Amino acid sequence: MDEFNNPFAGLDATGLPAGNPNLPASPAPKKNRGRVDIIRQKAGRGGKTVTVVKNFVGIGMPEKEALAKKMQKACGTGGTVKDGQIEIQGDQRESVVRILEEAGFRPVLAGG
Repeated sequence: MDEFNNPFAGLDATGLPAGNPNLPASPAPKKNRGRVDIIRQKAGRGGKTVTVVKNFVGIGMPEKEALAKKMQKACGTGGTVKDGQIEIQGDQRESVVRILEEAGFRPVLAGG
């Protein structure tokens, strides 16, 4: 009965090299967690530039705070999570893009 369910049941493995047990398992494919927009804002902030990440879907506040903390550490600047958006001081778009890609998001640079 197994021969009909498993197409490889009839194959013989003799003569094939053994697998290397020291190799790590193949990495799981990164799942796409959706698009997020990265915007550089200056208006209404006293002339200071801020990098804003918004339009998160299906992500809770604790994870946003963890991402914000990681971004702040990588950029060496301050930041916050406000109104469901992550705000990082300065024009830090390149670093923010890298961190979001590592987390499985699809960052898009929007606006100026």
